[in-house]
Amino acid sequence: MSTEQLTNNTSGEAYSSQPIVTTNKVDINILMEKVRAEKKKEKKENLIFLGLILSVIIITAFIASF
Repeated sequence: MSTEQLTNNTSGEAYSSQPIVTTNKVDINILMEKVRAEKKKEKKENLIFLGLILSVIIITAFIASF
């Protein structure tokens, strides 16, 4: 047992083995917005990566043409 659990048990009884269940409400709109933002970020990263690859190919082709 952690010290927090021991200090919360002031009655001197043994600590109950039943977990305390808390209900957390989740807003689906917030989760969907996070997914959309993550997809947008991934798409932007992919476009930057593709742009770098294309620029290396174009520069290499330009240098090779001389």
